Amino acid sequence: MGLISRWVVLRTMVVIFFLRSSQGQEHFTKLNLPPLLKASRFSTIPHEAYDYIIVGGGTAGCPLAATLSQKFKVLLLERGGSPYGNRNITYLENFHICLADESPESPSQGFISTDGVINARAKVLGGGTCINAGFYSRAKPSFIQEAGWDAELVNQSYPWVEERIVHWPKIAPWQVALRDGLIEAGVSPYNGYTYDHLYGTKIGGTIFDETGYRHTAADLLAAGNPNNLRVLLHASVNKIVFNTKQGNIKPRAIGVQFSDENGGHHQAFLSRKTGSEIIVSAGAIGSPQLLMLSGIGPRNELMRHNISVVLRNEHVGKGMSDNPMNSVFIPTKDQPRQSLIETVGITDAGVFIEASSGFSQSPDSIHCHHGIMSAEIGQLSTIPPKQRSLDAVRKYVQNKHNLPKEVFHGGFILEKIDGPLSTGNLVLTDTNINSNPNVTFNYFQHPQDLSRCVYGIKTIERILNTNRFTNLTANGAGYPIEKLLNMSVTANINLIPKHTNDTTSLEQFCRDTVTTIWHYHGGCHVGKVVDQKYRVIGISGLRVVDGSTFLRSPGTNPQATVLMMGRYMGVKILRERLGRAAGL
Repeated sequence: MGLISRWVVLRTMVVIFFLRSSQGQEHFTKLNLPPLLKASRFSTIPHEAYDYIIVGGGTAGCPLAATLSQKFKVLLLERGGSPYGNRNITYLENFHICLADESPESPSQGFISTDGVINARAKVLGGGTCINAGFYSRAKPSFIQEAGWDAELVNQSYPWVEERIVHWPKIAPWQVALRDGLIEAGVSPYNGYTYDHLYGTKIGGTIFDETGYRHTAADLLAAGNPNNLRVLLHASVNKIVFNTKQGNIKPRAIGVQFSDENGGHHQAFLSRKTGSEIIVSAGAIGSPQLLMLSGIGPRNELMRHNISVVLRNEHVGKGMSDNPMNSVFIPTKDQPRQSLIETVGITDAGVFIEASSGFSQSPDSIHCHHGIMSAEIGQLSTIPPKQRSLDAVRKYVQNKHNLPKEVFHGGFILEKIDGPLSTGNLVLTDTNINSNPNVTFNYFQHPQDLSRCVYGIKTIERILNTNRFTNLTANGAGYPIEKLLNMSVTANINLIPKHTNDTTSLEQFCRDTVTTIWHYHGGCHVGKVVDQKYRVIGISGLRVVDGSTFLRSPGTNPQATVLMMGRYMGVKILRERLGRAAGL
């Protein structure tokens, strides 16, 4: 390439960078969000009591805060920073970078379950909507019914979210291939573009717009009343404050203690008005962790860490579950265009089939990766559990540069289990809210989960035998499933030791190549930790509103329903407090 050509390319890349940066800033300005203040500013602003203090500005917390602020004073405390101005959050092409970021400012916090699977939790305003694959699909009607939700209000709350941040994807070629392969393999009917959970094959929504720009739960704060809504970033809530004076029928939550980005300590308190509440929306890891650190949980677990018992509840941290995912790598003639999740096959056997493909090579992109199955984001499978550590990921990253680029030409077909019956638990490692608890999911402990995984792999085999996929493969004639499973064993990256019979035993393949798709839930189940209105049982003025209350993950991907839940519960709480006069 000549000097002039190189200069033109460089100049073009610089122009694109600044155009995209200005686009992100323009989006932020247009939203008309409330001020996003650093937590250290709390001591400089007039002190006031709040009608609601929400812990966690994530997928549920943001729509909840926006809704409640329409009528009441709300303080929203988020332990992470702002998503705005961070290109790695904003653009689809940089999806993998956030999950690979181990810096203190990272919007994600990695953890390894005791099972040996590397996972991640969000640490940013907007929560999981800032670091996920963007797919949007509603829960099936039976989930709504079992949750005891008002169907009419649910059907108002989903569109409230959708009209603000959800889009239809410009479907990528790999996703078109999966659509056609699913239909040819018998996962029918084809239901077209729809948010609804319908058996067969469909194209779902996405929070990425047609330019690849991500819209997050944080955007929903623009629907709030800025005069009533205060948002603090880098505010790590380490304890809920209770009034436990004798004479009270039960302990009452009255405030929170939190630290700021500089390590400074603060307290915020509720007003004394009837109905004021602390609402914990810190996610399936953070919510049970905060309850225990505040003295609500199993007695032995609290005593082990010298935490004063406010309320003994042996169910806090129990029933943790993660939807196990396994994938098959398919090498292709050419590098397919990058895609995350757009197409889904919903089987009647409790298995979902999805796909991802390609990788971006933007100026700030990681050199050669496997997209949603990249080693850099924790999907690793070559090391025994006793050697598990994030250092193993770093070692892989260092060594992969010796691999030919063709190794990364291809895509994945994924299968995941709906509503796994295997469950585990969460226990504290220490009393620091910023530490990861020890989490166990017990993947495939229940035999039915394992049999469903085998069904999923066999469904993928049927898809790969269709004409659509045979023509896509690198050799133009397709590959035996045994060869593809062998390739997949080396492509999937977790820390569970592999067995030599992975390709002859699909059960073993499932166990050895299991990864996460970040749909973990539980720890504060309804009927055990919270009641049907998500009020913490045995405590006044305290609720939990997030995925920690779920017995199973809703739909093919939970973000639609968790977003809806934030809006839904905001309206429900306002109606309880104000009656239908709330006008919502």
